[in-house]
Amino acid sequence: MVPPRVEQDSLGPRDVPDSAYWGIQTLRARENFPVSGLRASAHLIRAYGLLKLACVRANVALGTVEAEKGRAVEQAAREVAEGKFASEFVVDVFQAGAGTSFHMNVNEVIANRALEILGRPRGEYATVSPNDLVNRGQSTNDTYPSAAQVATLFALGEVRTAVGTLAQSLRRKAEEFRQLPKAGRTHLKDAMPVTLGAEFAAYASALEHVLELLPGVEHALAEIPLGGSAVGSGINTVPGFRTRAVSEYATLAERPLRPARDPFETMQSRWPLAAASSWLRTLALELVRIANDLRLLASGPATGFDEVRLPEIQPGSSIMPAKVNPSAAECLDMVAFHVVGADAATALAVQAGQLEINVMMPLAAYEVLFAAEILTNYLPVFARTCVDGITPNAPRLEKFLTESSALATVLTPRFGYLKVAEILHAAEREGRPVRELLVERGLLTKAEVESLLGSPALLKLTQPVP
Repeated sequence: MVPPRVEQDSLGPRDVPDSAYWGIQTLRARENFPVSGLRASAHLIRAYGLLKLACVRANVALGTVEAEKGRAVEQAAREVAEGKFASEFVVDVFQAGAGTSFHMNVNEVIANRALEILGRPRGEYATVSPNDLVNRGQSTNDTYPSAAQVATLFALGEVRTAVGTLAQSLRRKAEEFRQLPKAGRTHLKDAMPVTLGAEFAAYASALEHVLELLPGVEHALAEIPLGGSAVGSGINTVPGFRTRAVSEYATLAERPLRPARDPFETMQSRWPLAAASSWLRTLALELVRIANDLRLLASGPATGFDEVRLPEIQPGSSIMPAKVNPSAAECLDMVAFHVVGADAATALAVQAGQLEINVMMPLAAYEVLFAAEILTNYLPVFARTCVDGITPNAPRLEKFLTESSALATVLTPRFGYLKVAEILHAAEREGRPVRELLVERGLLTKAEVESLLGSPALLKLTQPVP
């Protein structure tokens, strides 16, 4: 068995497993914060690796890090960004304020990998120091929010694709169903007819409108505090570092990153993460509405709407044979509920900033990235397993449409509101179709009833205003 190596920080020496790339400060964080077993998002690890790569390039170019060591750190940081050391990031997402524990986990992994590249033993920090070299000109206070915002940009790009996939599925169904008139409902009561296609097109439009809000969020996230060091003043950086590091980071991340116009503000405030979380919440609210509509439209078959049939993807009951539930829509609801809850946690973390820093950054970053991850994972699955396989129940659509008393609304220009209301109340009391009463009372002929309330007329009623 290989004996541990001894590392020392400002609190004293500790044994560290010699196989680990992380070091003494990560060891302390593991001991101090055994909270959830949850680990950092792969997006955050990638974003931090690219940030460290950008910073070491800037430092080498400005002469503050010697070239040979810089090349080793650069290779190590690139490998971290590529996910080669994912298992070495062992700090719980619930940790010390500001993210210092995770930041030092990054610094130690990069330092020890760089030492390995240079042919030196892990833990020989006199050669490559996690603090003095890997972290040259940097602080947790500027690097953690910068990496968190870039990670969020990565994650939101994936969410955009996932939402687009679902919106396209809804659009295809809208086209498929565009000639299927059905009873409309407001307040869950009979209302004027629509088409099944119009309902699905409206779902797609809602998601497309949410996507239209995303560029503004991304613009906010692209303004980062990197180079501001501890409080925004750039302490311990050399002239030109901030501009060069952010420029390098933008190139590596392939995002239009820019230095903060007020670096002090970007230390204090985490509003860009709040904006990202709020956008995810808005998306989630629309998804809940759509999922619940589909559950309602597919309810039954004997005791519900049963206007559409959702794909049967699994048995729905352990006791009732042949029962099949709207499982995919139920899962979407639960995903979206969690996103709404994550936004509440993010809001609390964002408002908890005090004076020159917000120390609750790790929670906000985790919640936003996790919310984005579960949406990215599930929306394409929901499109495939649910929306793409939805079929209409045409007889049921026709039955509700022809029996809906709301259709008499088209008669109000001819007979007046009160007269039509009288007929509708009579039809309800007597349990008879409105069409039958109109003929019986001599108000309309059968031909006139068909002309006003027949299928061609009803389909025309469902078309949007020009």
